[in-house]
Amino acid sequence: MIHVCKETRRPDPSLVQKFRALDVATVYEASGRKGFVDSAIKPVSRGTRICGAAYTVQCAPGDNLMLHKALQCATAGDVLVASVGGEPDFGYWGALMATAGVAKELAGLAIDGCIRDSAEIIKMGFPVFCRGFCIKGTTKSVLGLINYPLNIGHITVFPGDLILGDDDGMVVVRFDECEDVLAKSLKRVELEDTKAKQLKKGVTSVELNNLEKVFESLGLAEESPQ
Repeated sequence: MIHVCKETRRPDPSLVQKFRALDVATVYEASGRKGFVDSAIKPVSRGTRICGAAYTVQCAPGDNLMLHKALQCATAGDVLVASVGGEPDFGYWGALMATAGVAKELAGLAIDGCIRDSAEIIKMGFPVFCRGFCIKGTTKSVLGLINYPLNIGHITVFPGDLILGDDDGMVVVRFDECEDVLAKSLKRVELEDTKAKQLKKGVTSVELNNLEKVFESLGLAEESPQ
């Protein structure tokens, strides 16, 4: 069995760059409300953003051997996306690994588990999304898989999918859908800008979203003015 697939597709860098300017919620809505990642996987600090091609890593529970291999094999701009066999409470990633990630110009780490040395990692500015923090050390003795589909946060991620994260959470955009979702996201931004201008002029959100008929169909009763 091949444990490490080194050849993987990645979205065009120009597409990735354009996604960096977009909010996760906007992309999620524009994609047809697809790609939601469990909100329990959070940024290590406010303002942390992550955007890049998924470089997937399947680790054994309590073991981070394959994360070290991924650090060796991944290329600049990749996001390491890691599963940990359903055992999150270990420090699978620490400051020295983040230092290596910065040196390789990786776009970050999204892990369905915990990390440690969080203060140092935040200080160096390496983007991490994780389930929390845990001081428990890991072993480095069990093989896993790199660049195979994996499940993280109740969604399957394929190598080369686009991973986007901000303070509101993370979304996965399928490799083959990146161009379409980007176009729809940019269109949604324009539409929301137009709506914002209308709201500033005093138009209510009820009027803007045509909700009167919804209230009427539900039988909304309001007190008459005295």
